[in-house]
Amino acid sequence: MEVAQLLISGISQGCVYGLIALGFVLIYKATEMVNFAQGDLMMVGAFVGYGFVVLWDWPFILGVGATLAVMAVLGVVLERLIVRPMIGEPPFAVLMLTIGLGFVLRSVAGAIWGNEPKSVPAPYAGEVVHIGTVSVGMENIAIVLGTAVLCTLLFVFFRYSRIGIAMQAASQNQLAAFYVGIPVKRIFALVWGLSAVISAVAGILVAPVSLIDPNMGFVGIKAFAAAIVGGFGSLPGAIIGGLTIGIVEQFAGFYLPAGWGDTSAYIILLLMLIIRPEGIFATMQKKKV
Repeated sequence: MEVAQLLISGISQGCVYGLIALGFVLIYKATEMVNFAQGDLMMVGAFVGYGFVVLWDWPFILGVGATLAVMAVLGVVLERLIVRPMIGEPPFAVLMLTIGLGFVLRSVAGAIWGNEPKSVPAPYAGEVVHIGTVSVGMENIAIVLGTAVLCTLLFVFFRYSRIGIAMQAASQNQLAAFYVGIPVKRIFALVWGLSAVISAVAGILVAPVSLIDPNMGFVGIKAFAAAIVGGFGSLPGAIIGGLTIGIVEQFAGFYLPAGWGDTSAYIILLLMLIIRPEGIFATMQKKKV
């Protein structure tokens, strides 16, 4: 029973890591930039949802839809005003820019919503499903189902939509994509918008489970580790890496001395870098010409 309970909690937490890792991978594949503010975008998405659902008293589903729309616009605006002028600059400069952006987002969130932890009630919050002797909270089930639905939608989007195919083409060879008429800069903006939406989904899913505050975005560090473990460049790898870290974290926190749970993600990262630096899914492919 303990094992099953820990496994469910680990899968739930791993899905959150995986969703944020998806945002890392999407931006890197398309623009070759690493956005260390990805976790903070999750935090902003959770607070925007809090504003719609709690402060403005919108219905939960309507508030979620409005949150995703706001975050999509925010992602596009950030790319256009902050990231695009850095194109062509050294990767270290872009890296520091995104780290600084994370600090700014945390400060703005604290100024707008305050630094006290907040909760976002969901219609399913507090409900429990019993599977044999195991009790599963509906919040955990919602996280897993939400992740599965989002991954399915992303698969269909990248496989069958013109914009999704254009994003894949731009990620393979930006110059060739430009020459065949793909608006590469616009695609980059859409990628940032999409990654912000994905992070917002993670924030909305986790908000009913734990309190939200401006510092919750630091979970992005573990999500970055998940992206590397899964194979930085692989969308399925991001989810697998997140699940791996989430499950190991739960078991380490329960069976090992205090502190091992929080550090297990970084131990897994170090072991992966030593044993298989390309990650579980070695998809750091050569770009097609």
